[in-house]
Amino acid sequence: MRIKKSAAPIGAEIFDIDLSKGLDDSTYEAAANALHENEVVVFRGQKLTAPQQIAFSRRFGDLDVNVRSEFNKDGHPEVLVLSNIQKDGKPIGVVDAGRYWHTDLCYLKRPARATVLHALEVPMNGDEPLGDTLFSSMTCAYEALPEATKRRVEGLKAVHSYRYTYEQKARDFKLRPNLVERGTDWLPPDVVHDVVRRHPVTGKKCLYVNEGYTTRIVGLPKAESDALLAELKAHAVQPQFQYTHKWQVGDLLMWDNCAVQHKAVPNYALPQRRLIERTTVLGPAEIGVLASAVESA
Repeated sequence: MRIKKSAAPIGAEIFDIDLSKGLDDSTYEAAANALHENEVVVFRGQKLTAPQQIAFSRRFGDLDVNVRSEFNKDGHPEVLVLSNIQKDGKPIGVVDAGRYWHTDLCYLKRPARATVLHALEVPMNGDEPLGDTLFSSMTCAYEALPEATKRRVEGLKAVHSYRYTYEQKARDFKLRPNLVERGTDWLPPDVVHDVVRRHPVTGKKCLYVNEGYTTRIVGLPKAESDALLAELKAHAVQPQFQYTHKWQVGDLLMWDNCAVQHKAVPNYALPQRRLIERTTVLGPAEIGVLASAVESA
């Protein structure tokens, strides 16, 4: 296994490994260490079936079954399809995934440890790949906060809402049914997480608020909460914290959802096709609480 670090503060390419054969214990440890050290890693040139991707991902923990169940892969519900391709006039996958800065499953009490994306088709403009994915390091973002801001946010908690983001995307992009049409029984309830999380493995402090799902700071007046969140969200995604991933067919891209936020660049359209299959590894334990329980206490 050969590792080439990016020129950015995070991100690394990993070569000379065939993930379809599975991971023995020593190779798993090397891959996990590379993930924790670099926060985003890409295994180049992989050819994995859905069961092989599931098996690789499961080495890192339990797998999520996404709430957008209509886009979970037939026979393999742990795999979520991300795609702009249509069949019989309907999308075969999530079309508007990742349009805001976010971290996966922050809207659950047990948020994601890691996300794994396998690129099957990549949109191109000549020789230039489209549909980049941007990453921003939340360890770097926290370390760069002014000391006064660190003291201010220590111990604060914030609400993360899947419902909020779903409704926002329905309004902004008009690529999914609104909740009046779809109903709301399937929605996960809002949860509360610490604004500053300690990474469960490295122990580093990570800023844990994001544009996509974080709606308010618990216990602060609305105006103060809005102002603080706007400040933190803008700080978190400054260019000096970022890595840009340029896709290749066969990439298996993996990132640490405590340590980074990410955002998709939707600069392509049919007939340029994008097809990516996603698995999401859950964190080791429930660390959030229901917002309803916190705010009613």
